[in-house]
Formats: sequence, structure tokens, C-alpha cells
Amino acid sequence: MQTTGFHQLETLLFFTLGQLMVIIVAARLMGSLAQRLAQPRAVGEIIAGLLLGPSFFGSLAPDLFHGLFKAGNPTPLMIMSQIGLILLMFQVGLEFDFSTLKEKSHQKATLLITAFGISLPFGIGFTFGMLSQPMLASGIDPLAYSLFIAIAFSITAVPILGRILMEFELTRHKLGVITITAAAANDAIGWVLLTVVAAIANHQLDTQAVLHQIGWLFSYLIAAFWLIKPLLLWLVNQFPLQDARLPADLLAILLVVIFGSAMITSQLGIFAIFGGFVAGLLLHQRRDLVLAWDARVNDFLSVFFLPIFFTFTGLRTDIGSLMSVELWGWCTLLVGLAFAGKLGGCYVAARWAGLNQKESLSIGIMMNTRALMELIVINLGHDLGIIPPSVFTMLVIMAVTSTLLTAPGLRWWLPGELKPHRVIQKPLADHQEVP
Repeated sequence: MQTTGFHQLETLLFFTLGQLMVIIVAARLMGSLAQRLAQPRAVGEIIAGLLLGPSFFGSLAPDLFHGLFKAGNPTPLMIMSQIGLILLMFQVGLEFDFSTLKEKSHQKATLLITAFGISLPFGIGFTFGMLSQPMLASGIDPLAYSLFIAIAFSITAVPILGRILMEFELTRHKLGVITITAAAANDAIGWVLLTVVAAIANHQLDTQAVLHQIGWLFSYLIAAFWLIKPLLLWLVNQFPLQDARLPADLLAILLVVIFGSAMITSQLGIFAIFGGFVAGLLLHQRRDLVLAWDARVNDFLSVFFLPIFFTFTGLRTDIGSLMSVELWGWCTLLVGLAFAGKLGGCYVAARWAGLNQKESLSIGIMMNTRALMELIVINLGHDLGIIPPSVFTMLVIMAVTSTLLTAPGLRWWLPGELKPHRVIQKPLADHQEVP
């Protein structure tokens, strides 16, 4: 029995290592190609995940695809994907700069863009969800489905947007500051809405249970910021962080805190990845820790964990699930409404705040960057059984399309003095956000 168990473990390990080798190579190749085409590396990695899925690799070499990705146990990839997301959300929280939310300059524009950049696409997404549910998601709770579509329409990918702003050298220009601040506030509100929708989905509209769950979540947040944060900051102060050095003992403490926070939010019925985000927020004010984390952990996270998540998303995405003209019509409508809602809401808000037409369009285009955060949201919806496979595929197409259009759109619409005259070739981290 022990020998049989050992051989089963070796077989599982063999197939998992083979999967990881293919994933890493594909992600690096497509990421490099994306950079050559003046796109963020993450765009190439997302496309690599789609190419490794049933839509391309599965159709081109079905036997090899099945043997590599379907014959074995998918659990190792699923677990590594979730660990990667927990660490990524810690990094997003760690790099969240609250000081930009207190800036008085351009404050009106930031508030208006945040409000309109959520409310208009949210309303359009909710309406689309209610109208499409009988045809696309029959058997799924209409309210939960529509709310999830609304959130998917509203989200902005702050890490990818930050990378694009750096490449266009907009991090210190008013357009960059306003956009990244509005996007950060947008995502913070989006995550709160996501926890509410998850609570509704888990408790089937049991109002008392939903309020109970949200109450426990806020209790944890209060305890985290008032009790855990001072202790954690004291612990960080005990270690030297000069020259972006992250001591091994401190890294171990951080990992324990990150995973512990993830376990708590998971038990609260929210999402484990939200716990990683909370842990990052506790330490966001330590910029030296941000630099040390980037130097020690970010590359491994970008090269190993994130491609696993993108590939895992690709394995769930089957373009073949859109088999009819009607489904492709729904897909076109979804992509168009998502893009128009975000662009329109942010454009109107920016114009109302006094920005000119080109500046307002540029902000709308940047706020349409969805990519990574969108994929996280729709994967959560898939796991909860709220998003059916065909709609999941539509939302993946929307996330990729909206992100692909960001860089070309900026080159076209940026005011003349801000247009890049060359492709920036700085050695940036693969998924780095604005510092």
C-alpha cells in the first residue's frame, strides 16, 4: 500500500512538473512578444494561458492536451494558483498608496471619476445581467448573477494600469495621478461590493446571514487595523531593511501573517485572497518594505505563480462554448457595453471636472484596463457557480480586449506633449505598480 501511494505521488509530481515547465516557457515567450509589441507583459501571459487551453492547444493536439492538463489531478495547479493570488493581493495592498487619496489637487476630478467610473458601468452591467440571465444563465440566481456581471464591468486592474503609466512616463503627471488614484479607490469599492455579492450568493438571499457575515468581516478589519497592525509594524522595525534587503526571518513572519489572514477571511465565507489584500494594507506605509518585497519576492511571483493563474484561467476558457451566432452576438454586446460604460462614465466625469477632451478620453481609456483583477473576479464567480462557462469566456475576452486597447488608445488620444516618442525599455518588474 505504501509503495502504491508513493508511485501515485511520483506520477502526480511528474505530470505537475511537466505542466509547470510548459506554463513557464509559454508565459515567458508570449510575455516577451507582448513587450516587443508595446503591450504589458501580463497581456502576453494571459494570451499564453488562453493558447494552452482547450480553445487552441486542445483543438490542435487534443490527445497531448488531455494527457498534459486533463488526465492528471488538477488540484496542485489550483492550490498553487490560489497561493499565487494571495501573495499577489498582499503585494497590491502593500503598494496601495493612501496618500494619493488625500491629495487636494485634482481632488474633484478624482472623486467624480471614481463615482462615475463605478456607477455607470455597474448600472449597465446589472441591466445586462438581468436581461441576459434567462438566455445565458438559466438556473442561476438572477440577482447574484447580475451583481457579479455589474462588478466585472466596474473593475480596473490597478497593477497593470500602474505598469502602463510607468511605461508612458505618466506617474507624476496629473493624468497619471488622477487615474491611478481613481482606479485604486474604484478597486477598493469593488472588493467591498464583491464580498457583499459573495455573501448573497453563499446564503441565497438570507438577509440575516448576509449581515452576520459582513459584521464578522468588519470586526476582523477593526481588529486587524487596531490590534494586529501596531504589533506587525513593531516586528518589522526589529529587522534592517537597508538596500532593499528582506531578512529571511521577516519574510517568514510576513508569510505567516498573509496566510493567517487568508485563512480568517476564508472561514468568514469571503475569499482567501481578500485576506492577503488586508495583510498588505496593514503595512502599506512602509515603503522600504515595499522595495524589499519587490527585490526578494516579486520576480518569483511574476515568473512562477502568476503564469499558473493565467493558464488556469485559460484552461477554463473555451472559445468553442460560443457555438452559435447568438452567443457571439451576446459576447459582442457584452464587450461593447463594458468598454462604453467605463469609457463613457470616466469621460463625462473628467469633462465635468474641467479636463479637456483628449485628457478625458485618455483617462477613460486607462480606466478600461481590466486584465488581472478582472480575471480574479470572474474566476471567483466561476468557483461560486454564478458565472456559467459561456459567460466566463465572454468576460475573459472582454478583459483581454480592454487591456489590449489601452496602449494603442493612449498613443492615439494622449495630448501631443505627452505622447511617447519611443518605446520605454526600462528594466521594470513584470507586474510592478506605480511606486
